[in-house]
Amino acid sequence: MTAPDLESTQVRTYDVVVVGGGPVGENVADYAIRGSDRTAAIVEHQLLGGECSYWACMPSKALLGAGAALAAARALPGSAPRVVDDRPEPDALLGWRDTVNHSRDDASQVAWARGAGIEVVRGHGRIVADRLVVVESADGGRLTLHARHAVVIATGSVASIPPIPGLREALPWTSRDATNLVEVPDRIAILGGGVVACEAATWLADLGAAVTMVIRGDRVLPKAEPFASERIVGGLRKLGVDVRFGTTIASVDRPGVADTGYGRLHGEPARVVLSSGDTDEDITVDEILVAAGRTPATTDLGLDSIGLEAHGPVAVDDHMTVDGHPWLYAVGDVNGRVALTHMGKYQARVAGDVIAARAQRRELDNPRYAASADRDAIPQVVFTRPEMASVGLTEAQVRERGIEVQIAETDIAVAGSYLAGPDYSGRAKLVIDRDRGVLIGATFVGAGIAELVHSATVAVVGEVSLDRLWHAVPSYPTISEVWLRLLEQLH
Repeated sequence: MTAPDLESTQVRTYDVVVVGGGPVGENVADYAIRGSDRTAAIVEHQLLGGECSYWACMPSKALLGAGAALAAARALPGSAPRVVDDRPEPDALLGWRDTVNHSRDDASQVAWARGAGIEVVRGHGRIVADRLVVVESADGGRLTLHARHAVVIATGSVASIPPIPGLREALPWTSRDATNLVEVPDRIAILGGGVVACEAATWLADLGAAVTMVIRGDRVLPKAEPFASERIVGGLRKLGVDVRFGTTIASVDRPGVADTGYGRLHGEPARVVLSSGDTDEDITVDEILVAAGRTPATTDLGLDSIGLEAHGPVAVDDHMTVDGHPWLYAVGDVNGRVALTHMGKYQARVAGDVIAARAQRRELDNPRYAASADRDAIPQVVFTRPEMASVGLTEAQVRERGIEVQIAETDIAVAGSYLAGPDYSGRAKLVIDRDRGVLIGATFVGAGIAELVHSATVAVVGEVSLDRLWHAVPSYPTISEVWLRLLEQLH
C-alpha cells in the first residue's frame, strides 16, 4: 500500500488522530488535548462509545442488577415475604437495558466529544504511512487525516469463533447478542467459562432460559483463586445452570439459519454434539452463545504498510508507544496487555499524558507517564451471584514466581455480612509478599463485595506495609470488617 497523493486527496490535519471510538479512544483523545489548543479527531465506523457502552459492560450490568436485587431482598426476613416472584420482569428489565445503553444511539457521546473539542470522523480508518490515516466512509468517500504528533490505535477486540464443524455456519450468538437480547431462548448452550460466559449464564437463567455451559477445562474463571471458581459454580448451579466441565462442542447442525439481528434467534433449533472424553451426547438448543475469548481488532488497519504484523496484538512499551514508531500508540484490548475496559482507560490516560508531554517537549521522568498497574495490580469484578472481586496476583501466580508467600484466608462472617442476610456466605483471601511485608493480591467472593476491591487495589498499588494497614480501621457494621479478620491472622 502506498501513501495517498496529498495534492489530489482531501486532507485534514490534527495534532492527534485516534482510530477507534470506544471509551479507551475517547479518553486518550481527551487527555492528549485537554486544557490546550491542540486538536484531535476520533475515527469510528460504528458507534462512538464502543463495545463497553452498547454491547458489553453497561448493558450486561443492567441485565444483572434486577436478579441481584431480588436475591438481596429474599435474603432478609423483612423483605422476603414481599418478593412474590423470583424472576425479573422481562419487558421492564430489557427496557432498563435499553435505557442504559441508549438503545444503541450514540448522539450523547458525539455531543460530549464535540464539547471536548474532539472531531468525530465516521468511517473505517487505515494507516497508510507515518502519521497518515485514510478514512473510507459507508458511502465510499475518502478522507486523509494527517497527525502532527500522534496516531493512536484503540480499536478494541472482537469475539472469537472456534473452528468447530458447523458452528460458524449456525450464526451463533456472541456477547453482542447476549447483552442486546430481544428474544429469551428457552434453551441455550454457552461455550466458555470466562467472565462473559458466567455473567450471561446468570442473567439468562434469571430470565427463565435453560442454560447449559460447555467448558473444556475443569473450572470457570481459570485465572482466579480456586475457591472463587468453586463458589461461582455453586451459584450458577443454584440458578439451575447445567455446568459441564471437561466437555467440548464436537459439531453443530442448524437448519434454517437466519441473520435476524442482535439478540434474536438466528434460525431454527440447533443440534449440538457435546464430547466428553469418549462419550458424545446430542442436545437440542434454541440458541448457542460463543463466549470463548476475544481477538485484537487489528485486521484491515494497514499495519503492514508501516512494517508491522497485519494481525494480532500491537506490542507497546510502558508509554504505550509502538517500538520503532515514536508517533504511534496502541491502547486497550488491541495491545494484548489486559482486556478490561477500566485498564484500557488507564492506558489511555497514560498515553494521552505522554502525547501531551511530548508535544510540549517535556521530559517523561514522572511515574504518571509509564503504565505499571496493568501488570500486577489489575482489579476486576465479576457480577455473578455471588460476586467475585480481585486485584493483583493469586497464590498460584506468586508461587510460580518463586516469591516467599504468606496467606490470610477466611469466610466472610462478620456483623456487617450478617445484617445483609442471616444466611450470608462469602470468603476472602489476601496474598502477602512475606519478605517485603506488603499485600500483592486479594480476592473476595460474596454478595455486595464489589466495592471492597478498591481498598485492596490502593494497598497493592501503594505497597502499603502490613504494619500500616493494621491502622486502616474498617467501619462497623460493614462487610469490610473482613479486613480486620484477615489482618488479625497476619498480626
